[in-house]
Amino acid sequence: MPHLPFQELPVADPGTADLRSPARYLTWVARHQLGQLVVAAIFGSGWMLCQALLWAAVGAAIDHGIVNHSVRGLFTWVGVVMALGALQAIFGALRHQMAVTNWMLAAYRTIQLVGRHVSQTGTSVTDVVPAGDVVNTVAADAMRVGGAFDVVARFVGAIVAWVVVAVILLSTSVELGLIVLIGVPVLASLTTPLMRPLHATQAAQREAAGRLAALASDTVAGLRILRGVGGEAVFYANYQRQSDLVRQRGNRVATPQAALESGQVLLPAILTAIVTLLGAHDVMAGTLQAGQLVAFFGYATFLTTPLRTAIEFVIAMTRAHIGAGRVLKILRITARVAEPSASQPWPDVINVYGDARTGIRLERGVFAALVTQTPSEAMQIADRLGRFVPEVDDVTIDGVPLTSFSLSDTRRHIVVDDIEPRLFSGELRAELALHDESQVDDDDDRILNALSAASALDILDALDEGLATSVDERGRRFSGGQRQRLSLARAILCDAQLLILVEPTSAVDTHTEGRIAARLRGARRDRTTLVATTSPLILHHADEVILVVDGHVVDVGTHRSLLAKSPQYRHIVMRDDLA
Repeated sequence: MPHLPFQELPVADPGTADLRSPARYLTWVARHQLGQLVVAAIFGSGWMLCQALLWAAVGAAIDHGIVNHSVRGLFTWVGVVMALGALQAIFGALRHQMAVTNWMLAAYRTIQLVGRHVSQTGTSVTDVVPAGDVVNTVAADAMRVGGAFDVVARFVGAIVAWVVVAVILLSTSVELGLIVLIGVPVLASLTTPLMRPLHATQAAQREAAGRLAALASDTVAGLRILRGVGGEAVFYANYQRQSDLVRQRGNRVATPQAALESGQVLLPAILTAIVTLLGAHDVMAGTLQAGQLVAFFGYATFLTTPLRTAIEFVIAMTRAHIGAGRVLKILRITARVAEPSASQPWPDVINVYGDARTGIRLERGVFAALVTQTPSEAMQIADRLGRFVPEVDDVTIDGVPLTSFSLSDTRRHIVVDDIEPRLFSGELRAELALHDESQVDDDDDRILNALSAASALDILDALDEGLATSVDERGRRFSGGQRQRLSLARAILCDAQLLILVEPTSAVDTHTEGRIAARLRGARRDRTTLVATTSPLILHHADEVILVVDGHVVDVGTHRSLLAKSPQYRHIVMRDDLA
């Protein structure tokens, strides 16, 4: 069997999609794989044509061989039948190969677009679309989009075969040819009124399924909390109700879909009966030969294949249209933080990070601590300095606005490790050194040093496979404190010019916190670090402590000096009552 060259997945660049409508999006996808679609259409047409011409060859074998008592004519046309059968097998295999290729190309291009958009827009997507819906879009809707391109080759072949059969029939019998030529599209059009209810019921079922997935995702993520407060039964009942709704809406989809699929049997049967009846009459009248009647009967039976293919194409396009609509819902979400129209190159050396709105000023190489009245206020400041919010015009790098630099450069050189540690599935070694995958295998010493700074070597010692250990989803096998320390080690390994840590020791015990406080400054030598914390152990090791109240810097100094002179600082850090 010939081997066709395949395009590697994922593609280097999925492109910029046309987001104006689902139909335009599907057209845009088709343009990107037009060559593969054309090749598939050629194979699909050859596959269908071999099936169509097979009946002409069978009829010729009857008329030239059996009726005329010609052994040579019989074997000649039997050979033609066998040749058509062999070609049909070859074209069928190649068509299927290209159909799968087109399906995968369209599906994975869609998956790449969604993945890239989610990574670029961050939490903007999940602010609008539940995380479960995003997962369903990748797992189901993208595959529905690909499914439309799977059936394209057969649909083109069905059209070509229908035209060829109609020409053969017209040349043999104008009456029968016109019946086929007009009857097939008329019968196929009878299914059109069923498209709208099918579209509506599928959309409703898809929406209910997305909510069910979101509910399941949220429940699993909060299972420990649910067990603690005794809420498992309540959420189980909620899930059961939503699951019943999905089942009910799925049953409603069955009615219009069953009507369509029933049409695949009933409508061709009507056409077959008409063609057979009229053809038999012509044979009795002597205007049609016996072999031609057999061919006509075969054509009437064969035409069920193009008709079913056309109906299948309509169903697949309906599903793809719905899936594309769900994809566009995500792709149309704009990022809270936009790329600058023209970006400056990131400087090799940065002397001062400044925020005019809050008054924060961080000089090169300083190990600073940020003290605020609430953790949420610290997170807001971290988001500003890390450019995770749009209003950062007052944040500068050596006097140049942070918005003048590209987001990719900003993310590479300013790293914010927030209060909720997040671990991802995969090998622990790659999990810790995500920023530099090319050096993961030969840089274990650097990873071990970062783990030591985060007081996390004991976690590694407890793992049988060490750095090769596979991390479960969300790092479930680790405790909250272990996840926090691993996340801290990962942040240290980024070696960012500015590292912002928000409550990096909130989930660890006092002894572990003391070790982290003593080692963290050394691990960040010659790099700028800002730690948002109220831990006296970390504040004691800071070069300077920045006290922010109501969004503005009110005092700067060492931990000891602020304890001596600032009642507000003592109240926040030591829980002293304000005089």
